[in-house]
Amino acid sequence: MIKLYERQLETHKEFEMINITADVRKAVEESGIKNGIVAVITKHTTTGIMVNEALPCVEKDIEILLDRLVPNDYPYVHTHMLPTYGTCSGNAPGHLKSLLAGNHCMFPVIDGQMRTGGEQNIYFAELDGLQIRSYFIEIMGEG
Repeated sequence: MIKLYERQLETHKEFEMINITADVRKAVEESGIKNGIVAVITKHTTTGIMVNEALPCVEKDIEILLDRLVPNDYPYVHTHMLPTYGTCSGNAPGHLKSLLAGNHCMFPVIDGQMRTGGEQNIYFAELDGLQIRSYFIEIMGEG
């Protein structure tokens, strides 16, 4: 059996880590799947799915690290007119930070529950902010 859910959220900052763990757990519980896996996948190239401890200090350290590795003021190639979009691009940092964050995560489902490590939480990471975004929760397994 496979259950697929699409969720939408609104981001409010250029960089934002939104804890979606409770939403994923609820989807797993409602799916009726007892044993299998759950995958969480972003639909965007300037967002990420991260797994980490839900502490404000860790979230801030992640933001600082990504900014240090991918500074906004670097002379990126992806800052020119894009005729296919009819606009100029300026979100190269979001694309590159997305590569570092990754676009998905997976966890086992055992006895109808998503199983994570003790402090593992799932974040939707906004890297090119102030947008309406979507992600998938796909649960696969036996009922």
